[in-house]
Amino acid sequence: MDGDEMTRIIWAFIKEKVMGSWPRNGRVCHKRGWGVDRERGGVFKAGGIILAGRTILPGATILGRQPGWAGMGARAGHAVVLLPRLSPHSDTLLASQLILPNVDVQLKYFDLGLPHRDKTDDQVTIDSALATQKYSVAVKCATITPDEARVEEFKLKKMWKSPNGTIRNILGGTVFREPIICKNIPRLVPGWTKPITIGRHAHGDQYKATDFVVDKSGTFKLVFTPKDGSGAKEWEVFNFPGGGVGMGMYNTDESISGFAHSCFQYAIQKKWPLYLSTKNTILKAYDGRFKDIFQEIFDKHYKTEFDKLKIWYEHRLIDDMVAQMLKSSGGFVWACKNYDGDVQSDILAQGFGSLGLMTSVLVCPDGKTIEAEAAHGTVTRHYREHQKGRPTSTNPIASIFAWTRGLEHRGKLDSNPDLIKFAQTLEKVCVDTVESGTMTKDLAGCIHGLANVKLNEHFVNTTDFLDAIKNNLDKALGKK
Repeated sequence: MDGDEMTRIIWAFIKEKVMGSWPRNGRVCHKRGWGVDRERGGVFKAGGIILAGRTILPGATILGRQPGWAGMGARAGHAVVLLPRLSPHSDTLLASQLILPNVDVQLKYFDLGLPHRDKTDDQVTIDSALATQKYSVAVKCATITPDEARVEEFKLKKMWKSPNGTIRNILGGTVFREPIICKNIPRLVPGWTKPITIGRHAHGDQYKATDFVVDKSGTFKLVFTPKDGSGAKEWEVFNFPGGGVGMGMYNTDESISGFAHSCFQYAIQKKWPLYLSTKNTILKAYDGRFKDIFQEIFDKHYKTEFDKLKIWYEHRLIDDMVAQMLKSSGGFVWACKNYDGDVQSDILAQGFGSLGLMTSVLVCPDGKTIEAEAAHGTVTRHYREHQKGRPTSTNPIASIFAWTRGLEHRGKLDSNPDLIKFAQTLEKVCVDTVESGTMTKDLAGCIHGLANVKLNEHFVNTTDFLDAIKNNLDKALGKK
């Protein structure tokens, strides 16, 4: 499955449902239906909304409202960076039905779709990260990391790197993933009565490693050559008697320090204790560096604030921490190295019921800059069904929460209580809608088993689900 497919399904639905009948004049952009001409790109301004990108679906790029329209619930004082993969069906409906009729927000728009990344030699990905640094808040859709098959399918110039990796390496910081709890969705770990947030260090380690296969006997060495011209250091890793595999990986003090600051600040925001897990008993230098830097930063910068909040910081071995997580009731932040966080966040999501009920926010070390996105992967099969004109039941909740977490943070930065309240209200409406019994197929399957669920008896399709959320949101906002 790939990110473009999930984006097509969810963001298109979101936009149509949230946007309503927004662009009623021809001054918005080069038009094809309600959207931007698919063959033309550029930057378009409409009522304070700046949109940079291209579209495939009619109406898929107009993600904003003109100031002064009736029904505006909140106004965002500063811009939000939007990082979509264009041609999104359900995601477009989401934004147009739930967000933009209620929020007056300026959007800086970047198309991270694979064709556009290829056309710009992936410069658009770099530009989007730099814009996020400038404006402090980004809402990102899922995106494709191409493999050999995608290179052939899209006739790409090369096999481009993961856009998430590119963005995270520029922004630094930590990816925090937290479950969205609905009372009627059963948990595989019933003792988890409170959320658990995993902070994943999204830099280096295995994800930037150099690995290789050897096909003969020989010696594997690591060499470090100082830039100042002093003597090189060499470590003999292994003498291969025959074929095998090897790997060299790294991390930096700067990145580990940023990881630590992000985690401590997030724990303070949540008012929860923080745990760091490593295997420093085995990787004494590598993992020991994580342990030492965290402790130094905690003692110097955060211990006083933690004591005031009556929360704590503690380092634990990864195996001990996994056991502790399973027998806990929740209510803590868990700082994980890159690979550990990748694995444990999916375990956490499934333990709480569904990967479709998981938020994901990249928090930068400055405590100000964030990028919110859905934590799940993609649903190619759903998109293929949509292409055939068949209805799908795709869960948009994680994408809705990407918007709400981004808007809530924008509200905090701007001291905008109306925007914060709107974001929190929409989140509550999503949970209440599921708890009332209206849900998509994946969630119904958690309750009844996928083999047993029936359309309109146990679950509804995506458009009907978003209609239900919109109706409930309108009631919560006093529109009905």
